[in-house]
Amino acid sequence: MSMPSNTPPIAFSADQQPGGGPRGQGPDSPNGGQQVPPVKGRPKMTGWIMILFVFLMLWVTFFYAGPQEKKIDSWSQFITFIKNEKIEPDSVRIEPGYVYATMKPDVMGYEKTRNVYVNTTDATEFYQNELAALNVPYSAQSWIQSFWSQLLIGLAPILLIVLILWFFISRSMRSAGGGPGGMIGNFGKSRHKLSTRDSVSVTFDDVAGIDEAKEELTEIVEFLKNPAKFTKLGGRIPRGVLLEGLPGCGKTLLAKAIAGEAEVPFFSISGSDFVEMFVGVGASRVRDLFKQAKENSPCIIFLDEIDAVGRRRGGGFTTGGHDEREQTLNAILVEMDGFEANDQVIVIAATNRVDVLDPALTRPGRFDRQVAVSLPDVVGRKKILEVHARKVKLSPDVDLERVARGTPMFSGADLAAIINEAAIIATMSEKDQIELHDLEEARDKIRWGREHRSRKVEEQDRILTAYHEAGYAAVQVLLDDADPLHKVTIIPRGPMGGATFSLPEKDRMGYGRKYLEATLRVLCGGRIAELKKTGESSSGASMDIKMLTRYARSMVLDWGMSKRLGFINYSGEENQNSFGQDKDYSEETARIIDEEIKVIIDEAYADTERLIEANWDRVVAIAEALLRHETLQKDDVDRLMKGELLDKPTVADLLSQESAGGSGQAPKPTPPKDEEPDTDLGGMMPHPA
Repeated sequence: MSMPSNTPPIAFSADQQPGGGPRGQGPDSPNGGQQVPPVKGRPKMTGWIMILFVFLMLWVTFFYAGPQEKKIDSWSQFITFIKNEKIEPDSVRIEPGYVYATMKPDVMGYEKTRNVYVNTTDATEFYQNELAALNVPYSAQSWIQSFWSQLLIGLAPILLIVLILWFFISRSMRSAGGGPGGMIGNFGKSRHKLSTRDSVSVTFDDVAGIDEAKEELTEIVEFLKNPAKFTKLGGRIPRGVLLEGLPGCGKTLLAKAIAGEAEVPFFSISGSDFVEMFVGVGASRVRDLFKQAKENSPCIIFLDEIDAVGRRRGGGFTTGGHDEREQTLNAILVEMDGFEANDQVIVIAATNRVDVLDPALTRPGRFDRQVAVSLPDVVGRKKILEVHARKVKLSPDVDLERVARGTPMFSGADLAAIINEAAIIATMSEKDQIELHDLEEARDKIRWGREHRSRKVEEQDRILTAYHEAGYAAVQVLLDDADPLHKVTIIPRGPMGGATFSLPEKDRMGYGRKYLEATLRVLCGGRIAELKKTGESSSGASMDIKMLTRYARSMVLDWGMSKRLGFINYSGEENQNSFGQDKDYSEETARIIDEEIKVIIDEAYADTERLIEANWDRVVAIAEALLRHETLQKDDVDRLMKGELLDKPTVADLLSQESAGGSGQAPKPTPPKDEEPDTDLGGMMPHPA
């Protein structure tokens, strides 16, 4: 584990989206606004298709014009069949040169091929008179009708295939003459969005809590507006800026703010938009994007989630040396390194996985600057909340600094969601303004889930949960080096059956040994308290055990807090091309590491046992109060730790007063039996563990 840092992030608005517009075209386009000349190969292709069409017509005429039925030897034999009633009625059809009919099913020799015909001369009237004399109904068709019917029947499938081929050939030829991509057509064209200041409403005023990043990007915008100011001393325009940070910290918002501030074209595209199922499409789109950017310089290109195509080459299990992703990355590398000094095209990329990017992409000359956009500190969180609070109606008694202190490790996206969720909660409660309780409830809902007040919890489980949380709370109050207690509750929320929350007084830039040891003892408090009350262990301490082991392991492997192992790092380096982790120590050292981790945990567990044993009456008082009120604030816990009694009414008392008519006086507290839960949740802040 690395040492944590608290670089202030930016704030961003969830309801502001980047604008988009049509791709710029005009007299400055490569063709000067003129029509694209026709492709030379098109007349030749058209001639070949016409020759093929004529050949198919002749082939159908000679080979499909003749009938396909079984032939009768002579006209007299045909008349004999009619007289012997072997011909189906109303099936005789006269056409120039042929007479068609259908034999009955029981005629010997014609069971499989019942359709028959006989050759005739062009004297159609003779055959008509013969059939009329025998009172045989028939249908007659002219030579022209017969020819076209046979022609269409034989030619229709082939004609359909020719039309489909002609459609694809003509489309690919148009694409070949209209831009990059060739025979793959529009697949090779970039799918970027073109934004300007008029189409984007986000500016640097909407970015809070990250002044250093704003200054670096403000310099980029100023350079594009006035390049001579910077180049008079021989300076070179930055080729690229890489924004890296955790998700939700505001990297995309910074790009939107640049588009709102810069009076230059802003091309935005995601890394996944370069990748297609066709090999070479991504590289073609990269070339098309940079080609249009150079034609519209000075401008900015924003590549969001660049790790989709910029991962380190040579890793993984690709079957070929040049897969689609690597071809796309190679095209980006070539385009970024091929800029001239006067191109004035700046590439801004964003990623939350800078560790997987190819070194050739992150070197100076391509991305000259790397701007870290980290989680905000308490000052940055307050500024971000103030930015988003402009759009809502807050109550005058709302203290945003208190909310900022209660939201450590929250990103800008989380803080924006808190304001929006609080507005929804206040609206559903039919309030005119957002109150502090709404903000705290929104914070708890976003981070830990919705309350499960309707969940039926068995009494034995309630008792176990109450003593588990009471052990946490008591140890946390008794230890001076632990974070201050904020609230403890046994109301289920999300996957948790209960929770003990703290409210840190400041953001921690690192973890001291005293703080870590106090945290380990707090984590042991829940298991020890429930074990002393019920006499058996439960699975409710699984997360405590996991965090306890993680802290102890980091103390030994990463932070050099073991006397036996000394000031050495044993965690090793992670290798993305391998399945496991490098292990640079012997089996004897591994045994010592396991022993040291167990020693740290055992000491914390033993100290917590002695602490809870000495203060068991206080733990019982907190647990019984939780069973009665279900939620206790810090002041309530402090009074219980001093041996005082809580005289605040429960929800059952308030409901009884209301049902009795409401005298306006608070009823006396009832004995600690099964009562309804307290609705005062206050603000939840989880323990750092």
